Amino acid sequence: MSTKQGIEIEEVLHGSPAARAGIRTGDLLVKVNGNTVSDAIDYCFFKDDYPLRLEFETEEKTAKTLLLRDGNKEPGMALRHFPVRRCRNKCIFCFVSQLPKGLRKSLYVKDEDYRMSFLYGNYITMTNLSEKDRERIAGQRLGPLYISVHATDRKVRNYLLGNPEAGDILKELSFLRVNKIRSHVQIVLCPGINDGEVLKKTIRDLYGSYPYVSSIAVVPVGLTAHRKIKMRPVLREDAEKALQIVESFQKRFIKKHGDALVFGADELYIKAGRSAFPFLREYGLLPQIENGVGMVPLFLSEAKRLKPKAPVKRERYLTFTGMSFFPYLKKYLMDKLARSGYRITAAPVENRFFGASVTVTGLLTGRDAVRALAPHANSHDILLVPDTLIKEGGDMFLDDLTVADVGAALGIKAVIFEATPGGFLRMLEGK
Repeated sequence: MSTKQGIEIEEVLHGSPAARAGIRTGDLLVKVNGNTVSDAIDYCFFKDDYPLRLEFETEEKTAKTLLLRDGNKEPGMALRHFPVRRCRNKCIFCFVSQLPKGLRKSLYVKDEDYRMSFLYGNYITMTNLSEKDRERIAGQRLGPLYISVHATDRKVRNYLLGNPEAGDILKELSFLRVNKIRSHVQIVLCPGINDGEVLKKTIRDLYGSYPYVSSIAVVPVGLTAHRKIKMRPVLREDAEKALQIVESFQKRFIKKHGDALVFGADELYIKAGRSAFPFLREYGLLPQIENGVGMVPLFLSEAKRLKPKAPVKRERYLTFTGMSFFPYLKKYLMDKLARSGYRITAAPVENRFFGASVTVTGLLTGRDAVRALAPHANSHDILLVPDTLIKEGGDMFLDDLTVADVGAALGIKAVIFEATPGGFLRMLEGK
């Protein structure tokens, strides 16, 4: 575990420079080139200079040193991950607080750690930063950061965060701007709270930090059937009004900077009943695609370029997706594959675990998949499971059913595939 004294060594590779220097699992890395380190970010920041001098401390408080003179060589050790700082806000729409009991413990972790934002793109509110944290962010150039703003009006934002003591987000963004640290921000749209004029003010205020506020995503609030706080979901008219505001700002920003800056999440276009999404090129480098901004347009663009050949094998394939994405999957990919000779069926799965209002694919459970696919399974040979549903590095759904469990329940072979048009075709072609 990371400590004030250093970083614990989790693993040492056999025959590596670290092993030859006598470094063992459990030892602490305390200094890199004379600089005290507290986590892997410090290590990466200070290790670029060669010769590389690593100073360790054993459990017996004995000092060890590893000196590497060759910049092409790695020490051959793994550092234990730092403990993640937890969120103390009580956001009225927090998805974690809307989860039912009985899921794996990791799903209930609410992180609020700028290091996780820098490393993995996790969204933070910047409500727990110390002066030391700010100095480190500026000194080590820890950007871009991903920030949940929601509203720049302090009263509205603090209400949404469930934290009356939260500081002024504009001051935090000003600090990042002055220190030339880029950020990507999100606004979780809550009807009647931060929409309308509040949304307009928020976008105008955020534009004040452009280009260091490099993208703004407007995302509809996600509400499960297990929520305790009464909130109104984003309805069609809410989504349409929000998109009109987004598009009015986009026109101004594109005219002035050639950059849209603010984007509506794909789910907003779906909820608004729009017949089309913006062109993919309008999303720039897709900075918030993991937040559902531009994901569908990218999929459609890739599907359009796909050129499937006639199948060699005659297996009958079954796959599935969430309710909101199903029409696009069927029209732009499944029907195209069927015209090329593939025998494939896609089924929409209603989310009964979290509630029917949750329509995105990534939150489907194994049990809901089994329920929805049972009528189709007997007439198919292989079930294709999108990797977006599976725990990274494993084979489990959110409800801890494995892919094999789902396949066994349906009496069909189940395999995971990369949930892109190209990944789909590679799976079908056996590549």
